[in-house]
Amino acid sequence: MLYLQLLLVKLGTKFVGVKLGILGLGTVGTGTVQLLQDKTGRHPLLQEIEIYRVGVRSLDKPRAVQLPTDVLTTDLEAIVNDPAVDIIVEVIGGLEPARSLILKALSNGKHVVTANKAAIARFGAEIFTTANQSGVYVMLEAAVGGGIPVIQPLKQSLSVNRIHTVTGIVNGTTNYILTRMQTEGSNFSDVLADAQRLGYAEADPTADIDGLDAADKIAILASLGFGGRINLKDVYTEGIRQVSKTDIAYAEKLGFVIKLLAIAKRITPSSPSSPLSLRVHPTLVPQAHPLASINGVYNAILVEGEPIGQVMFFGPGAGAGATASAVTSDILNLAATLKTQRVTTEKLDQSQIGSLNPLLACGHDEYSQIAPMAELITRFYARFLTNDQPGVIGKLGTCFGNYGVSLESIVQTGFQGELAEIVVVTHDVPEGNFRQALAEIENLEAIESIPSLLRVL
Repeated sequence: MLYLQLLLVKLGTKFVGVKLGILGLGTVGTGTVQLLQDKTGRHPLLQEIEIYRVGVRSLDKPRAVQLPTDVLTTDLEAIVNDPAVDIIVEVIGGLEPARSLILKALSNGKHVVTANKAAIARFGAEIFTTANQSGVYVMLEAAVGGGIPVIQPLKQSLSVNRIHTVTGIVNGTTNYILTRMQTEGSNFSDVLADAQRLGYAEADPTADIDGLDAADKIAILASLGFGGRINLKDVYTEGIRQVSKTDIAYAEKLGFVIKLLAIAKRITPSSPSSPLSLRVHPTLVPQAHPLASINGVYNAILVEGEPIGQVMFFGPGAGAGATASAVTSDILNLAATLKTQRVTTEKLDQSQIGSLNPLLACGHDEYSQIAPMAELITRFYARFLTNDQPGVIGKLGTCFGNYGVSLESIVQTGFQGELAEIVVVTHDVPEGNFRQALAEIENLEAIESIPSLLRVL
């Protein structure tokens, strides 16, 4: 009852400002506080936003921002339960206690801004259901692409389009590694070690180099782009550990660059009920493609739909400033929404408390149908090491032909020791057919190994 009374006051005719409860004061939290404190030359609505409480692990740790001592607390649950707080900003990351705190805040009728792609990708159904039931918003611009504005465009500006495909370079660490392997001819392990030393890769880089981070992000983008919830386990995920400098060199000779792509695609673009293909994997990208020139730690997301055609969002995918920009833009969106809710106390009822702007809220609760990888139609690049025997190329061609795999090219590129190296590029083929052909080829006496298998965009 106390919370409802406070809500009535806040939704009355006089706007009294917005109080933030910020959970976490690490890199992103600090960047957000700095941006909120540096108001000169920025949107005037920042003047009406108050950093009310900030949850931290330790009160004694030196900090890059100055905050009153009574603002800081180690009791994060007290912040999400405080009836004076309007918006919870969750920037602690990880799954727990982030998930529990988000759910508690939503249940208490507080809007939430989060940069937590892992929690959203895994618990999005629970989080958004709770938000809708409580009549509040979950804003997550910073969860994908750092400072790149892509979440709100998908929810609003592009919402009248039939989205066909969302294709992204959404992990800066892997893009940095692949870029350096391409420009320097270096090995994966050497570049990874250097990226860790420079701070571009974590001490445990598993989430990045095994594609898990990109899978979280494409699950979020697919949910928004195609209007259906996504089970993270349905996203086929493959990382870049197996990409060698040899493959990067061959790809360049063939007119490609290798990128870790996150792809969400409607199998039949003209049919809104058609299943989706959801996948993350290293891909040969034609050098003329818009994503081929995205290098270093930068991210880019290419959205294709009807009638818009192609739109690409490009920028820094991480970093304190970029991510804080996205977090603060979400805060401003919510502050503007609260300011325009000029509902009088007399007219406010429960149905109005739960009334949400459909362009800001999560408006779907059905799960998207995901097509199995065997049904994916794509091109393939494969590299074989074979014994130097007559007729090997012919036998490869016959095996592929038996399963309807049409070859764009098949060439012997040289030798590795006493083994001949053969590179194959196919035309479009169902992945299931290609895998069947590959299983037969692996049993050929002349085949020593298949060190590389990559898809072609």
